[in-house]
Amino acid sequence: MGVVDVDYLPAPLHNQPAQIVPSIEAKLAGVDPERPVFLGYADCGTGGLLDDFIERSDREITRLPGAHCYEFFAGAEHFAALHDADPGTFYLTDFLVKHFDRLIITGLGIDRHPQLLDDYFGNYNRLIYLAQTDDPDLVMLARRAADRLGLAFELHQTGYGDLEPVIVALSPSPGAST
Repeated sequence: MGVVDVDYLPAPLHNQPAQIVPSIEAKLAGVDPERPVFLGYADCGTGGLLDDFIERSDREITRLPGAHCYEFFAGAEHFAALHDADPGTFYLTDFLVKHFDRLIITGLGIDRHPQLLDDYFGNYNRLIYLAQTDDPDLVMLARRAADRLGLAFELHQTGYGDLEPVIVALSPSPGAST
């Protein structure tokens, strides 16, 4: 028997945050209600709806801290400093760099309606790639993404930031029974 079961929701939900909570509810319908649940989501644009769902649930549910993954990958303090320095910043993670065209360009309809580029990104000044890994190919793709959006590029090697200690804290110690 495994210690942790992992299940995924579609990444494009981040472009439709109102669908995150209903998707989680549907996913949890098949999970033993006595089993604790950890959601690998920050608020992710739900505007507090995810926390409301967790609070009203009869289940033991916890989620990642913060407003979004950028905050926990960068670390809360580092992210706050980046945001305070320039609130007009668009952030990418390794995942978003790998799937930039599908999730950003196609997902937001920019491929079909190029005029949307300025609507979506006209108030941004820079793109910060919060790199979890040290991959020159991903850095090149992130630079291309910044160029495509017309934004200045910055690379910040963050590793897994505040995510790692959360996962370690959830993991049972070696030899513990499950």
